Amino acid sequence: MASETAETEAIAAEEGDDDDDEEEESGGGEGVYEATGKYDFGFAGVLAHDNRSDLAPLTLASGQPVAGGEYTLKSGGYYRIDINADGSQELALSGGDFFRAVWVNEIVINDIEVRPVGVHSLEFDDAGTASMSFIAIVPGRYILSIPGSSGETQQAVFNIQ
Repeated sequence: MASETAETEAIAAEEGDDDDDEEEESGGGEGVYEATGKYDFGFAGVLAHDNRSDLAPLTLASGQPVAGGEYTLKSGGYYRIDINADGSQELALSGGDFFRAVWVNEIVINDIEVRPVGVHSLEFDDAGTASMSFIAIVPGRYILSIPGSSGETQQAVFNIQ
């Protein structure tokens, strides 16, 4: 019985040694930590065009609804949305809560790419299109609306899950 106990202890000690070796090998070297996740996005990462979903565009036009319905987004998802203004009136879309709940990659206006640190609203003085690409981050219900309007058709609702 004593020899069986000694063998069991020896096996347990060897298994413990194997764990230490694996930890040293996975570290890749002193001061280097490899982040592993459940997604393999490839060389371009999450911002690759293959990972981006195009959303139905928003419309800024006098007397027209801004969106056709509510948007449901996944936290961590990469999205692009076009905002089209017909120039019938000077209109803006405002929604600080929405812009703080997403990471804006870029806003493209007339082939000019803007990479903002923060956004509160987008205002259109004339007809045109702005394309915004972003990653949804914080789950919740967020609204982009035309400032000063109170109608439900004058807003776009984004539900981030």
